Amino acid sequence: MNHTRPLPKFDPRSIPVLGIDDHLAGVPSAHLSPEALRQRFRHPPVWTPEHSVEKKFTDRAPALAAVLIPLIMRDELTLLLTERTTNLSTHSGQVALPGGRTDETDRDAVDTALREAHEEVGLPRDHVEVLGTLPTYVTGTAFIITPVVALVRPGFVLQPNPGEVADVFEVPLGYLMNPANHRRHEMAFDGAIRQWLSMPYSDPAVEGDGNEARERYIWGATAGMLRNLYRFLIA
Repeated sequence: MNHTRPLPKFDPRSIPVLGIDDHLAGVPSAHLSPEALRQRFRHPPVWTPEHSVEKKFTDRAPALAAVLIPLIMRDELTLLLTERTTNLSTHSGQVALPGGRTDETDRDAVDTALREAHEEVGLPRDHVEVLGTLPTYVTGTAFIITPVVALVRPGFVLQPNPGEVADVFEVPLGYLMNPANHRRHEMAFDGAIRQWLSMPYSDPAVEGDGNEARERYIWGATAGMLRNLYRFLIA
């Protein structure tokens, strides 16, 4: 029988910032166009992912999964992200990439990512152009995740699954590919020092309606996979 240790209950926003990576160069905007990304995946550089395996929180058997990194082709590329509902068993309430566990009927990681994106937010496959995949990322909850990077043609109508997704929003890709927006954190838990990145984003979508801009707190595995995308694009 597998035994699962309880995950730490804490607000990641409360953990002090150890440093901000503003000493690193951002990905030039010319390298963030749809055609530039197509070329990068057709002719990938030699590079090394910065984040690959988190320290484990659980003793359960590993599970294969995939996420979609959906880059919407607006005037400036944006990344589609979700906020998970608070009733989910893992990573509840967190900002996440569309995706989930691999099913036996999935052909491969790409099929998993596209299926999950459609089930979670209603993203239609015929609007998605898959560019390629990044190296796997292993979470502390024992998911072995393949990130699938794709361009998305606008004009779709999303239908978020209310049982899994509390909200859907977009963040400019240029913001996420600028390390000046990458913050480093660490905390002690379960006898180990655990380190992660955060990429807080102030969402202007709610401005003008009488409400203050909303902070979207991107951190953990999602931030780690986006940091790997940065390393891939800057190499």
